[in-house]
Amino acid sequence: MILTCPSCDTRYSVDAAKFPAAGRNVRCAKCGHSWHQAGEAPEQGQEPQAAAPPSAAVHFPAGPETPAVADFASETPSQDSSAARGFGPAPAEEKPRAPLAPRIAVVAGWIGLIAVVLGIGFAAVQYRQDIAAIWPQSAGVYSSLGLHVNVTGLEFHQVSYRRETEDGQVVLAVSGQIVNASPRELPVPQTVRVTLSDGENHELYHWTFKPNAQVVSPGQSVKFMTRLASPPAAARHLEVRFAKDGS
Repeated sequence: MILTCPSCDTRYSVDAAKFPAAGRNVRCAKCGHSWHQAGEAPEQGQEPQAAAPPSAAVHFPAGPETPAVADFASETPSQDSSAARGFGPAPAEEKPRAPLAPRIAVVAGWIGLIAVVLGIGFAAVQYRQDIAAIWPQSAGVYSSLGLHVNVTGLEFHQVSYRRETEDGQVVLAVSGQIVNASPRELPVPQTVRVTLSDGENHELYHWTFKPNAQVVSPGQSVKFMTRLASPPAAARHLEVRFAKDGS
């Protein structure tokens, strides 16, 4: 029995015994067209064959006029394109990618944290004088990091000395300035200590004096002058600092 596809005219040689008299639905393996193919009329005295189950598939061997592969299915083609064509499995579904928004949020969070840490570090260095004035214990931390911190906010500038002779006696004159390096007005400690030491930094003598100012404005300075009669001849070093409790 020869079947011809009404759509593409592809011809198939099939066994007529597989077709009942009522016929069955077939599909062209080349173009996918489906149609109802009637069976051959049975000969006289021959009982018609029972129809094949509707779910059975029919595979026709290739004849001299058929393509290398010819596959007809009795079921009506489904709406799925891969089933209608009859060509292998449907393509694998593409795995969904992870949302981009959460990853951007994580990166932005790390950038924000780094910016906050850098900002805190900059402020701690830039305003170390104010921090040390409020929290004097922090001066040790800054010193360990090699950062100079003046806890009081007052500094001694242009400290110098000279030896003079008055009435045949040597007098040591020490002068300088007390400068307010902070951004606010500060009281001036009323006891300043001057220490003389020898070449091995052993203290030889010290004395104290009182500055001639009570307060000093931001960025302003107060001059001072103090004198010592008959200083030690072995004195090689001089130190000026604020004293606590007159020490």
